[in-house]
Amino acid sequence: MNHVDESQPLISHLVELRNRLLRCVICVAVIFVSLVYFSNDIYHFVASPLTEVMPKGATMIATNIQTPFFTPIKLTAIVSIFISVPYLLYQIWAFIAPALYQHEKRMIYPLLFSSTILFYCGVAFAYYVVFPFVFGFFTQTAPEGVAIATDISSYLDFALALFLAFGVCFEVPIAIILLCWTGVTTVKSLSEKRPYIIVAAFFIGMILTPPDVFSQTLLAVPMWLLFEVGLLVARFYQPKDEAEESAVKNSEEKTE
Repeated sequence: MNHVDESQPLISHLVELRNRLLRCVICVAVIFVSLVYFSNDIYHFVASPLTEVMPKGATMIATNIQTPFFTPIKLTAIVSIFISVPYLLYQIWAFIAPALYQHEKRMIYPLLFSSTILFYCGVAFAYYVVFPFVFGFFTQTAPEGVAIATDISSYLDFALALFLAFGVCFEVPIAIILLCWTGVTTVKSLSEKRPYIIVAAFFIGMILTPPDVFSQTLLAVPMWLLFEVGLLVARFYQPKDEAEESAVKNSEEKTE
């Protein structure tokens, strides 16, 4: 009898997890169905930073028969997930929130919200600032007599890789806060390592961008500034000692 009683919470959690996953899938599917009619327009928008700097008369190409159809559809599916991120994070939050203490909820909720905003900012920065310089650099350095005709599928893979890279790099403040909050490191320790962090930022910029100083700086400088922002905010996420942490939990349990 006790075994049956103990299994009920597990079953209820699994049912709730299934329901929330189903809601996530439905959300993405609804957005995808709403956008699929405009899939070619969406691809044109994403490809415009390249097409606007291509030489006169140059066009993008498709090397496979099915590519002109499937590539915009693939992009639309990714855009649907991208738009759904706030709702997906909400479902994740709603699933794990009951297991958290009140002070943990107050700390994690701002991090979830800010991490989403920062990722969107990173993608927007890549599209509106980095892409024009990157593609301008590539088109201007092409050898004479070489026609620029980029495959639409290859371009999409390249663009998505840069979107992801800049989106993740803009999460630096969140990483700093979590490292300090969990006690892995401290604000003071990271401050003392600032010169190494700056060098690492430029090294990452060198890897993720074309081999020109300006493009590398476009990624390295924001990463450095975001590192400083992370240090500033992390001061409010200092880990409590065990006695204080236990007192807070006991107080919250009594309140509940």
